[in-house]
Amino acid sequence: MESSGLQRVLNWLIDGGRTSGTSADMIAAVCEKLVEAGLPLTRFGMFIRTLHPEIFGRNFIWRQGQKVEEGTVDFEILQTPEFARSPLRIVFEQGIEVRSRMDDPDSRRFPFLDDMRAEGVTDYIAMPMPFLDGSIHATSWVTRRPGGFGDDDIASIRMIMAPLARVSEIVSLRRTAEMLLDTYVGNRAGARILGGQIRRGHNDTMQAAIWLSDLRGFTALSDRLPAETVVEILNRYFDCQVTAIRGHGGEVLKFMGDGLLAVFPIDEYVGDVAHVCTRVLEAARESRASVEALAFPVSGVIERFRFGVALHVGNILYGNIGGGNRLDFTCIGPAVNLAARLEKITGRLGRTVVASEGFANVCREGWHALGEFPIAGFSKAQRVYGLAEETPVVMA
Repeated sequence: MESSGLQRVLNWLIDGGRTSGTSADMIAAVCEKLVEAGLPLTRFGMFIRTLHPEIFGRNFIWRQGQKVEEGTVDFEILQTPEFARSPLRIVFEQGIEVRSRMDDPDSRRFPFLDDMRAEGVTDYIAMPMPFLDGSIHATSWVTRRPGGFGDDDIASIRMIMAPLARVSEIVSLRRTAEMLLDTYVGNRAGARILGGQIRRGHNDTMQAAIWLSDLRGFTALSDRLPAETVVEILNRYFDCQVTAIRGHGGEVLKFMGDGLLAVFPIDEYVGDVAHVCTRVLEAARESRASVEALAFPVSGVIERFRFGVALHVGNILYGNIGGGNRLDFTCIGPAVNLAARLEKITGRLGRTVVASEGFANVCREGWHALGEFPIAGFSKAQRVYGLAEETPVVMA
C-alpha cells in the first residue's frame, strides 16, 4: 500500500470523514479510499456494541462493488456456539488481534472462516477498535490476494485503526443518542430534542388522536404477586399495546404505572382526521385481542387480564414541561384531561374501548351512545360512546 495514499486516507479520517453522513456511508468511503491506495481489501466488517436494552450491537459488512450491508444482533448471540468459536469473541474479551491465514491449519478452529475459504479468501484479520470510554468494538479485514496481506498492509491497517475508531465513535454516539431517545421518549420527541428543542417553553400545538389506557385490577395484582412478577406482567401487557400503536402511526409518550399515554399526530397525514382515527381504532382492536390472548402462569394458576382504553381527538400542547433542569417531553391540555377522565369510565361501564363524542363523530364505525356522564373539571356532561361489538363485563 503506497504511503501517500495511506496518508490521504488518514487525513480524511482525521478531518472527520466529512463526505460521509451515516455509518454505512463512512465505511463505504474509507474502504474505497483504501482500495484506491493499494490495500488488497475484498471484504471489511465492523461490529459496534450498542447501549440498548434489546440490541447487543450493529454490524456493517462492505464487499467490493456492493452496498454496505447493515444488521443488528440481539443479546442471545452471546449464548450461541457460533459466537463461542468466533474470532470476534476473542477480540471483545481480550482486546487483541486475531489473524487467520486460510492455508494455516490453525484457522480451522474458527468454523466461521469455512465459507470464506470456499470463496477464495486467503487471509483474515480481526482487530479491536477501542473507544474512549474503554469499550471494545471490532473490525475484520479480508483479502483474496495470493499470499494474503503483506507486512506493510498490516502496518497500514494498524495505522488506520485509531482515526477510524474516533470517527466511528462520533457516529456511534449520535446513533446511540437517537436510539436511547427513541426508547425513552419516543421517536418524534427524540428527533425534536436532537434538533435542539431542549429548553423549557419549547412547545407546539398540534391536533392529535389521544390514547389513554390502564390495566384493570392492577392494584390487587400488585398486592398479591411478587414485584418481579408484576414487572414481567406489565412488560408483556405493554407489548400488547405498543406494537399496535406504533404499527398504526402512533407514538407512546409515557408509561404511568399500569397506564399508557400515546398520541397519533394528525398533521403527518395531511390533516386527514378520519384516516388517523380509523387507524387508532384498528390499533385498539388489535390491542384488545392481544391482551385477551395474554395468559401468564403464576404458581399453577393462569392469570388473565383486561384493560380499558379511552380515545379522543383534539388539540394538545406538545413539548418540554418541567422544573429546574428536569424536563419531560410530553403533552398536556383539556383534550388529554378528557381522555384521562373517559378512561376511568371504561371500568365503570365494563368496557374495553370507549370514545368521546368528537372521536366517534370522526370515526363512524360501529359506535353506539352509552349516555352522558359528568366529568370532573368540565362544566358540561360528556356523551360517551362504546363499540357495538363489545359486551360489557363488570369486574368484581
